Amino acid sequence: MEAKHFPAPAKGLYPPLLKTAAAFLKWLAVAALIGLTAQEFRLSEPWLLSLLPLAGLMTIFMYNTWLPESRGTNMVLSAIRDNKPMSWKTAPLIFISTVLTHLTGGSAGREGAALKIGGSIASKLADWLHLDEKDSRVAVMCGASAAFAALFGTPATAAIFSIEVVSVGVMYFSAIVPCTVAALTGYGLALWFGLSPVGFTLAAVPALGISSLAGTALLGILAAVLSIIFCFGVHETERLFTRRVPDRYLRIAAGGCLVVVLSLLVGSRDYNGAGMEVIARALAGQALPYAFFLKLIFTALTLGTGYRGGEIVPVFFIGATFGCAVSGLIGLPASFGAALGLAALFCGVTNCPITSIILSVELFGGGGLIYFALVCAVSFMLSGHYSLYSEQKIVYSKTKAEFVDARAH
Repeated sequence: MEAKHFPAPAKGLYPPLLKTAAAFLKWLAVAALIGLTAQEFRLSEPWLLSLLPLAGLMTIFMYNTWLPESRGTNMVLSAIRDNKPMSWKTAPLIFISTVLTHLTGGSAGREGAALKIGGSIASKLADWLHLDEKDSRVAVMCGASAAFAALFGTPATAAIFSIEVVSVGVMYFSAIVPCTVAALTGYGLALWFGLSPVGFTLAAVPALGISSLAGTALLGILAAVLSIIFCFGVHETERLFTRRVPDRYLRIAAGGCLVVVLSLLVGSRDYNGAGMEVIARALAGQALPYAFFLKLIFTALTLGTGYRGGEIVPVFFIGATFGCAVSGLIGLPASFGAALGLAALFCGVTNCPITSIILSVELFGGGGLIYFALVCAVSFMLSGHYSLYSEQKIVYSKTKAEFVDARAH
C-alpha cells in the first residue's frame, strides 16, 4: 500500500501559533479584568449612564463597518455544529462593545464576549493549523471552554458547557479531554493574573426530607416557567423593536434611552451592568421581591435593542433574586432558595442540566448536590424548547426517548 504523504507545515508556522495561543489566553484574562474595572468605574461615576445611547450608536457603527452579519453567541454554536467560520474581527469588536455596554450601564454580562473571543480566535488558529472540519469544531469548543473558565473560575463547568450546549440530548464526548485541558489552562491563567474564581458560601442547607424536596421540586417548576418568560421576553423584544424601528441606529438609541429613563424611575443602579453585587446579596438571603422582574426588563431592553454582552450573568441575577423571593413561600431558607433559583434558571434557559449541576458544585460546594440535581432536572424537563440561543437544537425529546431534531425558540 502506498504511504500517504502529508504536507509539511510552513516554515516558522508553529512559533507564531504558540505566540498567538499564548496571547489568546492572556487577553481572555485581561478582558475579564478590564470588565471588572469598567463596572467599578461606572458605579463611582453615575453620570456615565447618560452616555448609554451614545455607546449604542458607537457599537452599531463598529459592527456595520467591520462585521455586519454578527449574530451574537449563536455564532459560536454555528461554528461548532455546522463548522461555519468565525471572523477574527469578532474578538476585538465584541470586547470593545461589551466594555462600552458595561461602562455606560447596559444590563448584560461579560461571558458572551468571552465565549465569542475564545471561539473566534480558536477558529482562526484552526485555519492556520489546517485542521479538518471535525477538528476545527473541537478547536472552537476549546476556545469557548477556556474563555468561560477564565471568566467564572469554574473549569469543570466550562468544559462540559461547550460539549453540551450545542445539541440538546447529544454530547460531544470526543472533545472532553481537549476542552478540559483548555478550561484548566484558561482558569490557571486567570488565577495568575489575580482574578479570583466566583464562589459563594451558603448560609444553610436544609436536612433531607419530604418537605424540602417538595419545595425544591416546586422551585424547579417555577424556574422553568420563568425561563420561558425570560427567553420569550428577550427574543420578542428584539423582534418587536426590529419590526417597529428598522433602523439599527435608531433602535439601539431608543433602547438606551429607555434603560436610562427606567433607571431614573426605579431610583437604583442595581439593574445596570452585570449585577454581581445583587447576586451576592441574594445568596446571603436578601433580595427585593420584584428585583428579578426589573432585571428581566432591563436585560430584554439592552440585548433586544442591539447592545453587546452576555446573557448568563443576568440569568444568575434573575434566578438568585427570584429564588430568594419565593423561598419563604415554599419552605426553604432564603440563601439556599437563591442558590437553587440561580442553578435552575441557568438550566432552563440553556437546556444544559449536567453543566448546571456541576456549576452548582463549583459555585456552592457539594453539600446540597441532591437538591441541585432535582431542581435542575425539573427545570430542564419543563422549560420545553425555549432557549437563549436560537441556534441550539433539541435533538432528543425531553419527555420520551424520541428523536425530534427541533430548533430551539
